[in-house]
Amino acid sequence: MKNFKFIISGGGTGGHIYPAIAIANELKNRFPDAEILFVGANDKMEMQKVPQAGYPIKGLWIAGLQRKLTFQNLLFPIKLVSSLLKSFAIIYKFKPNVVIGTGGFASGPLLQAANTFGIPTVIQEQNSYPGITNKLLSKKANKICVAYENLERFFPKHKMILTGNPVRQDLIDIENKRGEAIRHFNLDASKKTLLILGGSLGARRLNQLIEKELYFLLDQNIQIIWQCGKLYLNEYKKYNTTNNQQPTTNIQVFAFIERMDLVYAAADFVISRAGASSVSELCIVGKPVVFIPSPNVAEDHQTKNAQAIVDQKGALLLKEKELDEKFEMVFSNLIADENLQKQLSESIKKLAKVNATKDIVNEIEKLIK
Repeated sequence: MKNFKFIISGGGTGGHIYPAIAIANELKNRFPDAEILFVGANDKMEMQKVPQAGYPIKGLWIAGLQRKLTFQNLLFPIKLVSSLLKSFAIIYKFKPNVVIGTGGFASGPLLQAANTFGIPTVIQEQNSYPGITNKLLSKKANKICVAYENLERFFPKHKMILTGNPVRQDLIDIENKRGEAIRHFNLDASKKTLLILGGSLGARRLNQLIEKELYFLLDQNIQIIWQCGKLYLNEYKKYNTTNNQQPTTNIQVFAFIERMDLVYAAADFVISRAGASSVSELCIVGKPVVFIPSPNVAEDHQTKNAQAIVDQKGALLLKEKELDEKFEMVFSNLIADENLQKQLSESIKKLAKVNATKDIVNEIEKLIK
């Protein structure tokens, strides 16, 4: 059997990195002798997370354009040329069979270089509203694996395959992990647990909300696991009660949670941003969720991601501008209404695309046959 080679590029946030790693793991599972190389952006989180997952990575000197005039923007053309040249060198030396992009700054120059060499490329678009990089790359891509329907206005219809988003395989069966999860996070098994997810880097407005509502939440007799993001840990770690001897309350504050399978297994309710990867994971784990989308993203795509679930009665949605007025009412209703919890869980689970990773790798496999 031929020794296949793959380059995967995606990063900047967990939403681009974890799908990329999930695809790599499935490729390795299917082609044990395959060589897999990642390409990311220097100084971004993929430079740590990918080696932790056991794969080599090369970094490009690339970053996105800021919305205002900055020195970084003036450097952008130089960074782009530098990244294109390095991408050409990486592809020329590694000679991949297929190049896969899951979004993020580095995937632009890398897939552009692959197209120039005539190497097949696959785009994995996670969002209901694609970013500018993927829209440009789609013209020459061989396959575009999407997670949402009705993207014909952005991508050539004949190239699109509806696969869903790849998620970590350890999330698929968390029902049996609840006992382990309770022990791992040292939780009280008789209390309900609220999980707060602000995305891999954290979400300022979400953190401000939780700080403001902390006593309201504790009055509901729940325990809290709060992933605040590495940018905000110093600000919020003072609320971490596991370091103090306060047996009546349990608030755990993390910059980042490595064992997402266990934290989902422990959670009874979730408050989350609506990045594409988070939405896909929450469909699989099937817990009652309140989405609070970030309004500060391109084309408000997080609201569109969340709305697609809400339309199927699978989640609750609060916009940032409604938080002060509606949060306490919406959350106390959710905690009090077991029928609502059950309905949300059952409805969101119906939207899960459990085989997304395998379906994407099927498309990659067709390109090398």
